[in-house]
Amino acid sequence: MNNESTCSARHINHVCIAVLNIEETLEFYENLFGVTKSGEIETIEDQGVKAALVRVGASQLEFIQPIDNENGVAKFIDRRGEGVHHICFEVDNLESKLNELDLAGVQLIDKEPRDGLSGTIGFIHPKSTRGVLIELVDQKTARR
Repeated sequence: MNNESTCSARHINHVCIAVLNIEETLEFYENLFGVTKSGEIETIEDQGVKAALVRVGASQLEFIQPIDNENGVAKFIDRRGEGVHHICFEVDNLESKLNELDLAGVQLIDKEPRDGLSGTIGFIHPKSTRGVLIELVDQKTARR
């Protein structure tokens, strides 16, 4: 087996869950698991969501709620219901990783890094990852 990977990940940064009501969901997770959000609920206009992170030990959960009924997250919930939306791997040098993946023929949603809740992000299309939406994040190059 080849030990050289196209995009080595440092660790799982977060698992994202799409929800209909972020406030109720955060309260539910706080009451059930004793976790609290890492910051305020933020509106991410370019993604059309309200989002919040919750720390669970060394990992995080991200909750996203669509802010309109026409965006991708709203359509995801309509098709599949509330649930796991994507997995986020933390990487170094995101721009370079996206270029390497593109050159390797991996279908990308984002060919250029953009701002996200956890740092600078880019998404890999589920068609290239056996059905799982993958987000890559580089916290070192966060633009926020």
